[in-house]
Amino acid sequence: MSSDPEPRLVYAPDQPPQPWRNGGGQTRELLLWPPDPQAWRVRITLAQIDRSGPFSAFPGVERWFTVVEGAGVILSIDAQPVKLDCSSAPFSFDGGDPPGCTLIDGPTSDLNLMCRGGRGSLQVVHPGLDWHSPAHQRGLFSRVAGVWQDASGRRIELRADTLLWSASDTGPMIFNARSSAKDPAGYWLSYQPEQA
Repeated sequence: MSSDPEPRLVYAPDQPPQPWRNGGGQTRELLLWPPDPQAWRVRITLAQIDRSGPFSAFPGVERWFTVVEGAGVILSIDAQPVKLDCSSAPFSFDGGDPPGCTLIDGPTSDLNLMCRGGRGSLQVVHPGLDWHSPAHQRGLFSRVAGVWQDASGRRIELRADTLLWSASDTGPMIFNARSSAKDPAGYWLSYQPEQA
């Protein structure tokens, strides 16, 4: 048995959608750590973009973004277009310099990782292969049902569209997907605070 705390599980469809102030979409908040609206260090959301428009500014925040449903978006970064769709690698940018966002063909859903006072990472899951990260705050967002396992052998069954978040040792994690219905099958996320 592992001595680490049990991972937190958040099923995305259970989280109430919050409309954006500009009316351009809605967001389901999956994680806010610590749970302080003003002093959080990590925020993970699943958002739906309904219309083109600029992203909101988050000064001092490192943002990671990946498209999980829909035809995708074109972000304007330093006046350069960056096309992102479900097959694109997760993309990182400075939250204090928000890009413009143009929908390619209708609404899209996207997974967002926001980090303050440290560094984050958002990576595609390769089912059945170990994932290594030195971060103590880390987890998985599943796109299909499957089994998550850590280095101690602890196993947890996950539904599709579930966030698992763990404050654990830094051993490898693995995700065994139940199907190949969606590719990628999920995403690994991590947060490492800055050293004092």
